[in-house]
Amino acid sequence: MKNKIILKPIFVDIDGASGLTGLSKTTVWEQINNGDFPKPRKVSARGSRWLVREIEEWAESRPVSDILPPANTGRNASA
Repeated sequence: MKNKIILKPIFVDIDGASGLTGLSKTTVWEQINNGDFPKPRKVSARGSRWLVREIEEWAESRPVSDILPPANTGRNASA
């Protein structure tokens, strides 16, 4: 059996951009309009896509959250 090489995509559509970031499609478009998210690139006369690399760079540029996870509110496992 031959080894398959799986490559990371270069471009993603709006569904892919939303899926990579966890943002809704509406929020992605709002952030683009506000200048807070990378703009898509023309890949054909009627199609635009995002470079995965630019989405990753955008994600890495986001500030680190100061919000701590909630305290464990579950039952004691040993009880």
